[in-house]
Amino acid sequence: MTATVVRRAALALALACAVPPALAQKAATFEPTSGQAGKDVVWVPTPQVLVDRMLDLAKVTPSDFVMDLGSGDGRTVITAAKRGARAMGVEYNPDMVELSRRNAARENVQAKATFVKADLFATDFSKATVITMFLLPDINLKLRPKILALKPGTRVVSNSFTMDDWKTDQTVTLEEKDGCTASWCTAHLWIVPAHVEGSYKLKQGDLVLKQQFQMLTGTLTADGRTYALEGKVKGEDVSFTAGGKTYQGRMNGKSLELR
Repeated sequence: MTATVVRRAALALALACAVPPALAQKAATFEPTSGQAGKDVVWVPTPQVLVDRMLDLAKVTPSDFVMDLGSGDGRTVITAAKRGARAMGVEYNPDMVELSRRNAARENVQAKATFVKADLFATDFSKATVITMFLLPDINLKLRPKILALKPGTRVVSNSFTMDDWKTDQTVTLEEKDGCTASWCTAHLWIVPAHVEGSYKLKQGDLVLKQQFQMLTGTLTADGRTYALEGKVKGEDVSFTAGGKTYQGRMNGKSLELR
């Protein structure tokens, strides 16, 4: 062995020894801690039993594209992928992203479960059919306009936290008998409503709709009489009661078709 080779070997060994073992093994040994700080919220894991119920509420099928906002260790994305859906986790912490990818590989769902290191507020949600999240109320409110702009019928499920005056379409709280022993055991579901507010001339009469998220009020004028109405829009489906009758219909673009 020449003197040059010896010097190169000694330098390589010195550089290797200069890297602390903890840093060298960080990616392989990273374990998140409940309550650890994040960019927008602290990380607290959603109990697996609630993950299952959240996906049940959203009626996730293999035809869905699920996006989990603040995906943490990846459990919601992985669970959705096991149901056959394509799923993506959006997470700001790069260590969490790598952990999630390893977890997905271990469960053999990496073809359907993907993870990106990204800011929630700079992420495009427009292709999602289901949104899941466990964020604080103020973050939910900041994201709300973006969520309401999604395609009507998109399902949104939140662990525990609401969206202020946007009432839920369904809420489920699990108890200890259901296997949920953690503090966070409530799932809230919203279905993004179509924009239906406006005036319509229909064969049933002259219809005026006022809209507060999915809740409808307004009037129906028919046969020379005007009736107050109350109703709801679920995705593109519209239903309301006026004058003792129940009407159902569907938005077709900007047109309302009543049956």
